[in-house]
Amino acid sequence: MRSLKRWPVARRMVVSAVLVVLLMLPAAGAMLAYNVRQTMEASFNSQLVWLLDAVVASVDYQFQTDALILRRGLPDPRFERVYSGWYWQVSAGPGRVLTSRSLWDRRLAEPEPSQLTFRELDGPRGQRLMVVSRQLLLPSLRHPVTVSLAADSKDLRQDIERFQTLLFGSLASLGLLLVLVLGLQVLWGLAPLRRIERSLQSVESGEGRALDTDLPDELASLARTINLVLARDQALIERGRTTAGNLAHALKTPVAVLMTLAEQLPEARRQAFAVELRRIDEAVRHHLARASAAGPVALGAGINLAQALQPVLQALGTFAGRRGLKLETTIDPRIVARIEQQDAEEIVGNLLENAINWAETVVTLTIVRGPAEVVITVEDDGPGMAEQALQKAQERGAQLDESRSGSGLGLAIVKELASLYGAILDLERSPLGGIRARVSFPVG
Repeated sequence: MRSLKRWPVARRMVVSAVLVVLLMLPAAGAMLAYNVRQTMEASFNSQLVWLLDAVVASVDYQFQTDALILRRGLPDPRFERVYSGWYWQVSAGPGRVLTSRSLWDRRLAEPEPSQLTFRELDGPRGQRLMVVSRQLLLPSLRHPVTVSLAADSKDLRQDIERFQTLLFGSLASLGLLLVLVLGLQVLWGLAPLRRIERSLQSVESGEGRALDTDLPDELASLARTINLVLARDQALIERGRTTAGNLAHALKTPVAVLMTLAEQLPEARRQAFAVELRRIDEAVRHHLARASAAGPVALGAGINLAQALQPVLQALGTFAGRRGLKLETTIDPRIVARIEQQDAEEIVGNLLENAINWAETVVTLTIVRGPAEVVITVEDDGPGMAEQALQKAQERGAQLDESRSGSGLGLAIVKELASLYGAILDLERSPLGGIRARVSFPVG
């Protein structure tokens, strides 16, 4: 049942239409075949009754010879041809039997006394006969006279079978035609939805900025509403990021001034002020970095990482050179990732800055793309950390060496930004001796 819930709409409509055709056409065909068969059998029986009445009207009893006679014969030549399958018989007790020439030396079984009876009998040559009989009384004859007329029902059965073959063949052809027409109807009816899907893919890939609204009225209204939501959300995101940036610039200067003024205080008070100001600075940096992060790029073509990270790599390369370190980068120039440039710069910048602070001689940056992920790896040849310390390093504000500069926010910010994109931050010992930080972004 769970898989049925995920069926595409087109498949649901086609399957339901096929089921309706498979259920309704056989039922309609069976009812039609039954009614036609009943009509044909009733018509056949009516013909027999008409011929029987003609025989009854021609029967007479001859008193002088004590025999039954037929005043005039039936015009149908089938009653004259031996064993033709069409017979009549008149009987009035032993010795009084009158038959058609077609019956020759055979006789039909007598029915039970009745006004009018229909029954089936086996004929002279294995024929399946439909027999209609009637009893009547003639003047001057004490015994009732039984008049029977029989006809081979082979032609009737063949006609019925031929009709049923044509009927079910026609219904099968009609069913195939209906399924084909319904399939075309589904394709045509769902075409606007496929256009919306292509339009969404275009917007998602960055080729378009809004959904196409040249659609049927119902879907055009939906597309316009989606466009309004997309535009509003984009405006809200841009406004929030702008506000966060403005707030960062607005707070940065007052905090710096307060820290400078704190240096002028006496030692006892200066230490207390410095601790609280550092806490304010850490909180501001953390929350502003978190608020200004764009998060996953749901709509857009993504960025080329090699080009997007060039300014950050130049700045940090200069910083590493001042410290006497070598910054080695290996980035596949073809890698395109759906990530905001600001977030990519924040992640790579924090990882490199952390590695440069701890490295002895070299820091490496490697960005490669695998079958299902983009992996950013930063390594250094510093002193490294124990396993427990590596876990603690990812906590906000954790600073493992107070003699080194930094607020301890770098790895925590990287971890939170990575989580927005479904990425994973792993810290482990590097073959170079220091730390290997790896961020794996899922792609697809």
